[in-house]
Amino acid sequence: MKLDSRDLDILRVLATEGRITKADLAERVGLSPTPCWNRMKRLEQGGLIEGYGARINLKKIAPHVTVFVAVELADHTAASFRVFEDAAGRYDEVIACWALGGGFDYLMQIVTRDIDAYQRLIDDMLDARIGLARYFTYIVTKPVKGGGAPPFDVVLGDGG
Repeated sequence: MKLDSRDLDILRVLATEGRITKADLAERVGLSPTPCWNRMKRLEQGGLIEGYGARINLKKIAPHVTVFVAVELADHTAASFRVFEDAAGRYDEVIACWALGGGFDYLMQIVTRDIDAYQRLIDDMLDARIGLARYFTYIVTKPVKGGGAPPFDVVLGDGG
């Protein structure tokens, strides 16, 4: 999909202000409401806007632990990767999972109630025979930065 500067402006605003009204968004990007809405719909239909959501401060709701887990699979076949990826998608505690190039095969971000719940989850994954051969646990002690807007200027290289 070809994007122009107005499309990128819409994406920049929505990345940090997902609850902005359509009228305010149109004003911010220098369009009238209908053309702005049409562009937004085209960006959604084209898959550039995957959804809208709130960033929740889970710490204010309940105690929890965030863990990053580097995973090595036992086999490196396309079928093994599919089995693991399908299984990872079924665990609610796995809130993100990335396939990696290099030393590890995957990096999972897991949120559980506590370390005991995390270990039960890992034990379940091992018992489920989803191809997990080795795993390395990294416990988050404090969030420093996360959940930010995409760095449009960096990835576009020319400032948009």
